[in-house]
Amino acid sequence: MTTSLKSGISRRTFLKTSAAAGAAAVGSGAVTGFPYVMAQEPVTLRYLGTAVNQSKEIAEKVKADLGITIEYVPVTTDEVTKRIITQPNTFDIVDTEYFSLKKLVPSGNLMGMDAKRIKEFDNITSVFTKGELDGKKIGDQGTAPWKVFYLAGNKSKEFSPTPTEWISLIPTTYNADTLGIRPDLIKRPIESWAELLNPEFKGKASILNIPSIGIMDAAMAVEASGAYKYPDKGNMTRDEIDMTIDKLIEAKQAGQFRALWSDFNESVNLMASGETVIQSMWSPAVTAVRAKGIDCVFQPLKEGYRAWASGFALPATLEGRKLDAAYEFVNWFLSGWAGAFLNRQGYYAAVLPTAQKEMATYEWAYWMEGKPAEQEIKSPMGDIIAPKGAVRDGGSFAQRMGSVACWNAVMDEDAYMVRKWNEFVAA
Repeated sequence: MTTSLKSGISRRTFLKTSAAAGAAAVGSGAVTGFPYVMAQEPVTLRYLGTAVNQSKEIAEKVKADLGITIEYVPVTTDEVTKRIITQPNTFDIVDTEYFSLKKLVPSGNLMGMDAKRIKEFDNITSVFTKGELDGKKIGDQGTAPWKVFYLAGNKSKEFSPTPTEWISLIPTTYNADTLGIRPDLIKRPIESWAELLNPEFKGKASILNIPSIGIMDAAMAVEASGAYKYPDKGNMTRDEIDMTIDKLIEAKQAGQFRALWSDFNESVNLMASGETVIQSMWSPAVTAVRAKGIDCVFQPLKEGYRAWASGFALPATLEGRKLDAAYEFVNWFLSGWAGAFLNRQGYYAAVLPTAQKEMATYEWAYWMEGKPAEQEIKSPMGDIIAPKGAVRDGGSFAQRMGSVACWNAVMDEDAYMVRKWNEFVAA
């Protein structure tokens, strides 16, 4: 159906009028011979993504609020990309990262999200829409979200350099990542990314085994050591890739790494067990370790953070009730409850005002304003993760996101980088 009818009646007016007429007909008994399909008919959405944003609590809340059943399809970050490109009909909604879009959009397997159907679109943080925070530009090395936020059209295979109504991903969550450490086992201050490669932690360090992210952590460590300054850590030349991988292989062969992890739970177990004391880490993984009563810190570092962001996209073939349900779910996700749930894990919600309404004043002050906790801080599952008086690692939202040095990225030399990364894994 086109946006407007030839009679001049708007599409919205037409739908409302049609719905009212249909309801009246059903109520009068005029409609017979087939079941009346309610707008809230049962529907299941196959939700493809990593385990990070997938939780039974969210699924249960969606079911209660919307009647929509969420069927999680948890896979690794790289597998999400493979599924979108090779099996686009095996999911109804996908939660993927902005850095993957340079691989995904050219496939034509994802549709542009219609900004007009997103109720809170105008309230999405300017981190995504403008690359700004409080009017100040954020570091943009790598695939910064605002570089790939807009598409030229609904089924476009190209990004738009200027704003359009078609959005590549409607943001779900994002963060400024750094290294996780066990201060109780290290027993000294950690201030630099260079510590990841410090021989002092031989056999006690770990790096993320997702090539496009792991190499960024490696680059942060290499640059922090003073060995080389990258023009853009998110888009290295072949020579820069070679140098970075050589540094990693040298460290690995010297026994630096206890493990190369690619699974969220694996990172938690490595830290909680004390097998590692410093490693690439995600904020909710640190939260999970703390929930076990173990001292773990998402350590602010002087060189800044490596940031990432993820969002919802829909397969290009999605239509009918499932398409409508997918938009209902996305709107629900941005309406506050899910944002507050994720904020309590250490993430940041895409729409901050709605999340704030779902959080207690003391929670918002701790998580978002960097203020000392007025009372114990608990995880979404009710576990105590910070005592009264504690301050969030890295401080406020503005301090953390304002200190981003680079973003997860897909390089122009991505295929070459992955090949070299695999040499590192195999070394």
